[in-house]
Amino acid sequence: MAHLLVVESWVGSMSRLLPRAIREGGHEFTFLTRDLHHYLRAAPEGTAHPLLGARNVITADTNEAGTLLPEVERLHGALGFDGVLTSCDYYLPVVVRAAARLGLPGPAPEAVEDACRKDATRRVLAEAGVPGPRFAVHEEWAELARSAKDIGYPLVVKPVDLCAGMLVRRVDDEEQLAAAVEALAGFPVNARGQQRSPAVLLEELLDGPEVSVESVSHAGAVHLVGVTDKSVGGEPAFIETGHMFPAALSAADIEALERTALGAIVALGLTDGVVAHTEIKLTSAGPRVVEVNPRPAGNRITELVRHVTGIDLAAALVDVSLGHSPDLRRTDTGLRSAAIGFLVPEVTGTLEALDGGRVRTARDVLEVELAEPGRQVKAAGSNNEYLGHVMAGDPSGAGARDRVESLLGEVLSGMVIR
Repeated sequence: MAHLLVVESWVGSMSRLLPRAIREGGHEFTFLTRDLHHYLRAAPEGTAHPLLGARNVITADTNEAGTLLPEVERLHGALGFDGVLTSCDYYLPVVVRAAARLGLPGPAPEAVEDACRKDATRRVLAEAGVPGPRFAVHEEWAELARSAKDIGYPLVVKPVDLCAGMLVRRVDDEEQLAAAVEALAGFPVNARGQQRSPAVLLEELLDGPEVSVESVSHAGAVHLVGVTDKSVGGEPAFIETGHMFPAALSAADIEALERTALGAIVALGLTDGVVAHTEIKLTSAGPRVVEVNPRPAGNRITELVRHVTGIDLAAALVDVSLGHSPDLRRTDTGLRSAAIGFLVPEVTGTLEALDGGRVRTARDVLEVELAEPGRQVKAAGSNNEYLGHVMAGDPSGAGARDRVESLLGEVLSGMVIR
């Protein structure tokens, strides 16, 4: 039995999947957080929060590396850790630095830091010749306006250090650019209270569908698990409305996407101790890297992969964080594809009705999670405002997305927001 230190987590599904993977692997964990109530507010109704299954729950300032690293070292001396990990993007850099300080397995800190900063990722990949959009990074308005004209409208405005599509916007002219930059300036700290960079990333707007490549790196070898497709809505925002695994693409496209993802992962140096989620646009000119996330995919993509292949990416993260070879053997699960669709609110108000009764018992349904009536609803501007999801599988082929869209239509027909 190994003892892992888990430093913070996403509040969503990974806060449940990661403790399960640790437990099922025969291990235990200590949970370190600056605010336990941040997690308890989102506890599954009627059950204790999985993070409370920790051997220890310890409070410390996880936002201040200067005090956190010595504290982790002290805790290691008292409790003895075999690995350090997190599922939350905002804590990945400090976690890999903690692992290095304790002499425990983990990727190179510089590699993770570069992957967690969208501007650094762009520079590293450009220097390595990995295809991506034309881009510019500035803090001052005059330079942003000048670079936007050089790149050409329409383009994409991004924060360099936020997640879940927050404040990522398409802009078609200088007026929209100014509004997007102002919105970024009005969000000086992230959801975990960490100071944000004032840098703004401008990118060429790429054509074509977006997908992600899921991978696991261990001992210098990168194992490609497969390609997930993505549907996007909510323009001018970029909100993920659904996914299907595996993506219904040609063998040639899959090969090109996996080759591009591998090039990006190697260029960044994420070749040991990483479960990665690499987002790529399949443009008319070929694959172009959007970003490389050095952690398991969110939005239940890891569960889509598990339902189809039997591969548990949360368990793989536990394995590589301990320096163990991950179990990536595929099994016949009886499904050939699995998909998820999200309920994305388009208006602001109060949720009065949302009934998924018939959908819950429909054939091939894997999960249904819906918000309760009475919830205050905000028109979605990122992936953080979902009202629930439906997940379904297809035992015969690539029909899971169509099945989910049909089921979502039934749910939406009975949804009332006032």
